[in-house]
Amino acid sequence: MNNLLLSANVVLPLFLLMVTGYALRHWGILDEKTLKQMNKATFKAFLPCLIYYNVYTSEISEIFDKKLVIFSVISILILFAVLMLTIPFAEKDNRKKGVMIQGIFRSNFVIFGIPLSAALYGDSIVGSAAVLIAVVVPVFNFLAVISLEVFRKGKPDIVKILKGIATNPLIISSILGLITLFTGFKLPGIIEKSVSDLAKIATPLALVILGGSINFSKIKGNGRQLAVCVASRLVIVPAVFLSISALLGFRNAEMAILISVFASPTAVSSFTMAQQMDGDDELAGQIVVFGTSLCIITVFLWIFLFKQLGIM
Repeated sequence: MNNLLLSANVVLPLFLLMVTGYALRHWGILDEKTLKQMNKATFKAFLPCLIYYNVYTSEISEIFDKKLVIFSVISILILFAVLMLTIPFAEKDNRKKGVMIQGIFRSNFVIFGIPLSAALYGDSIVGSAAVLIAVVVPVFNFLAVISLEVFRKGKPDIVKILKGIATNPLIISSILGLITLFTGFKLPGIIEKSVSDLAKIATPLALVILGGSINFSKIKGNGRQLAVCVASRLVIVPAVFLSISALLGFRNAEMAILISVFASPTAVSSFTMAQQMDGDDELAGQIVVFGTSLCIITVFLWIFLFKQLGIM
């Protein structure tokens, strides 16, 4: 019963924030234009402040887990390779192939990683999640662009990919956080307080925006592809990689972070990227909508399962 309550206490607050966003959109308090602007502000200002502050205030010996980073990156690369080989056999439409691949391998680790980790084990492991974000986000972006470019019948533009990675606010903030952490540089008290206050806004606002972006009226037509992607993202991928994680000895806080990597729904940004790169943006949006809605159940069950098994 304790594990059941703990799992519920971790997931339900995230769910309620998303419901709040959905309700505000439904009541007309938030509209699509406002949500896009808020999302832009969160991505370029609040989330970078959160990531920077959590790295900046961490102990380096505690936040860098070499084994965790290597396992996460290798697992993502293997998953991507498997999908690049198998999805083309399961789907004929080129515009859907790249979207399905990124819909399965690309998780919303940025939004779910920090709040899930902190809810389970406190702020002490947020730095570790932030450092992993600094590594995993560019990997996700790089592979997503490749998958969409390949099936757009274009050649991947390496310069464009590298530029996108180098200018990503989340990556920049992680690197700046690491620089100040390694050098021992301390921000002036006034600036540190301001960054701290901005960081507190990031997670709840991001989840409210995510909820407000859900639009069930646009669900139509892609039943088979949608089922494959959502089931793979929320059930099959975590079943495989979290089982391997457990066998390799990952436990407690490490497992909480890995649940955020492998069991969270498809990244919201995958819709924007599909739209910009001639992928099937309707399917991409549906994958995000259903995955985000259903993850409330699946993430809860994964946390409960590993708690019951004594792995977390």
